[in-house]
Amino acid sequence: MAQSNSLPANLLRKITTIEDNEVKAAVLSFSFVFILMAAYYILRPVRDALASDWTDAEVSFLWTLNFFISTGIVAAYGMAVAKIPFRKLVPAIYTFFAASFVVFYLAVQGVSDGVLVDKAFYLWVSVFALFHVSVFWSFMADTFNKDQAGRLFAIIAAGASLGAIVGPLISGLFASRIGVENLMLISAVMLMLPIPIILYLGKLKVTELKNPDLQFDAAKNAIGGNPFGGFKAFFSNPYLLGIGIFIILYTGIGSFVYLEQKNLLAPYDVETRTAIYGYRDAVLNTLTYVLAFFVTGRIVSKLGMPVALPLMPVLVIAGMLVLAFSPLLIVAVGLHVVSKAGNYGLTRPAREMLFTQVSREDRFKAKPVIDIVAYRGGDVVMGWFFTGLTQGLGLGLAAVAAVGAGIAALWAFTGFLLGRRYEASATENQAPAEAAVAEQVPARGT
Repeated sequence: MAQSNSLPANLLRKITTIEDNEVKAAVLSFSFVFILMAAYYILRPVRDALASDWTDAEVSFLWTLNFFISTGIVAAYGMAVAKIPFRKLVPAIYTFFAASFVVFYLAVQGVSDGVLVDKAFYLWVSVFALFHVSVFWSFMADTFNKDQAGRLFAIIAAGASLGAIVGPLISGLFASRIGVENLMLISAVMLMLPIPIILYLGKLKVTELKNPDLQFDAAKNAIGGNPFGGFKAFFSNPYLLGIGIFIILYTGIGSFVYLEQKNLLAPYDVETRTAIYGYRDAVLNTLTYVLAFFVTGRIVSKLGMPVALPLMPVLVIAGMLVLAFSPLLIVAVGLHVVSKAGNYGLTRPAREMLFTQVSREDRFKAKPVIDIVAYRGGDVVMGWFFTGLTQGLGLGLAAVAAVGAGIAALWAFTGFLLGRRYEASATENQAPAEAAVAEQVPARGT
């Protein structure tokens, strides 16, 4: 393929590790996740605003209920993966969620006492929050090969960060003008926009990305297998179980940092907290973009996954130890920014690359179990663990931070082992492919 000398293509080659034949697929994937995240973040402020009308006990009950609902949704998704052709599956999922938000819009209009509708909406958006992202990255892992994923996933992930900025702005600008219920319709329409992108990317992975093991024609068939195979694979496959443990430890650190930050902000008034959170998120998203465009791809390609996966956990260990000796607000906020930006810009893209080395069935069945069930389970377990340390044992912020450093150490070690397994698996898969190519090349002189 001839190299494009256009200004956009030259600019992309200079500031990223993207190759010329990958520009179109990368831009479409970036747009895909941008639209998804913007649609979600339009709904997120609506969801969180509802929680202010409920007690802590009611919210805690909803969180617990969310875990069980998410588990049921993942089981149903496993059945769909087994029976529905892949080319129809992903578009059908986003169409289903779009239709569900239209139903909520109609329910709000037609119900006089909307408390139950509000709580159902709160739960459904929480399910959507993780499910739509998990399906997206499953699709990405089924579109790009291992080398392309290492260079492009961080760039694509930056689209999610941009959507996370635009979505809340839409809510902030239009909520009071058109009403929060109309935001549901806007989000529903946006969820339909990626469908032609999905279909076109299915063709690009053969015509331009040139992935011989990801043929578009093969996508016409259902994945098949046991509908509950994702749960079985998760508990029986050490590699998948390791990814799940990695995510649970990440959610544990997130809970520790979030709750420590919340406690340190308790003496401030609401306006001051809001300003601090605003400045924090602005810095966070900026760092995420810097990491995604300039750092992550180079770290993975030059230093490898055994360095990329444990890098952020090691930094969090240092941050937790600093917080243990200096339990100050600025330290807690800084640790939140570093951990979240590092996750969005480095750890999450690197983590998604792990799924390029699993079977297609596991990619679509076990991945949602890990991304949703394990993630929500980690929230529940680690949240109660933190509460036990503070309210049960009466530990102060410094002692809790020291415990958090220990959890981060386990997180780093798990990431290192996963990185080594990934590199070994990639090498094993590459050897047969190279041998097959060598057999097809005629010997010199024949």
